[in-house]
Amino acid sequence: MASIKDVAAAAGVSVATVSRVLNEHPSVSADARTRVLAAVEALGYRPNAVARSLRTDQTRTLGLVISDVLNPYFTELARSVEEEARALGYSVIIGNADERPDLQDHHVRTLLDRRIDGLLVSPTDGGSPLMLDAARAGTPMVFVDRWIPGVEVPVVRADGRRAVRDLVAHLHGLGHRRLAIISGPAATTTGSERVEAFRAALAEYGLDLPDAYTGQGDFQAESGRRVTEGFLDLPEPPEAVFAADNLMALGALDAIRARGLRVPDDIALAAFDDIRWFVHTDPPVTAITQPTGELGRAAVRALVDRIEGRPGESVTLPARLVVRRSCGAAPDGNHATNRSES
Repeated sequence: MASIKDVAAAAGVSVATVSRVLNEHPSVSADARTRVLAAVEALGYRPNAVARSLRTDQTRTLGLVISDVLNPYFTELARSVEEEARALGYSVIIGNADERPDLQDHHVRTLLDRRIDGLLVSPTDGGSPLMLDAARAGTPMVFVDRWIPGVEVPVVRADGRRAVRDLVAHLHGLGHRRLAIISGPAATTTGSERVEAFRAALAEYGLDLPDAYTGQGDFQAESGRRVTEGFLDLPEPPEAVFAADNLMALGALDAIRARGLRVPDDIALAAFDDIRWFVHTDPPVTAITQPTGELGRAAVRALVDRIEGRPGESVTLPARLVVRRSCGAAPDGNHATNRSES
């Protein structure tokens, strides 16, 4: 394999000049830069990443800790993060917290020990002393999708409140009045925010959210199944169920079918976090979709800004409702802010 000395000899420059070109230093003439890059290409030279990280105190590596790799939303998020990081010259190491705070902190600690340049996290709960300490110590960090209140780092997220209002309007317009929610963990910002938005939207129509129609889930399919079974056992079951994430919606669908009931003939179903599978279920599921790819890319850009000494901005993008057939009517295009699919 060619060495940096071989490149310098072929280009007729010093080793220091080759190093400056490879590190994009501005104090190199255009002619020298052209000759060095031509020599690099001709010799197939590849810089030693380990040695380079020791010289620059950077590894060009980002850490990403996601809440659940089996959740299609986070899988898509991780893909967009990796693509944007690669475009900016960084690689990504991913840790799956599996919705467990202890596993989340294990991955954060491991990534910090590996000298990553910055950290992207979708927290599994609202209080990790480890991440608070890392932020206070100056570790470049960005929260994506979820965040920890009190930790002063940029947050890249979707705002689903308007979309939840649109969903309640859709359900109300179809004649549904007894509306229930399968909420996420109250310790997560998304878990608490979605149930609060749902309650507020119901209030706009003079509807209450009784305790019996509020079921605590954990963003996993089994909890959606369990909570829905409880709803169906009520003397007066809800007319519509809103699952605060996609996996809980799939669990709810399983519970409804296990009782021999049909969606939407016997009960309506909607979800937060649209996934491709919802187009192929029978019936296709009405869902709130987030701009997942845009969120991942924005999170990487904010983190790289912090790594390179710029502030790094928080970004909030709108979520929106996708009307399908699971709530009792085919898409009719009457919702101006929505995208309808069959």
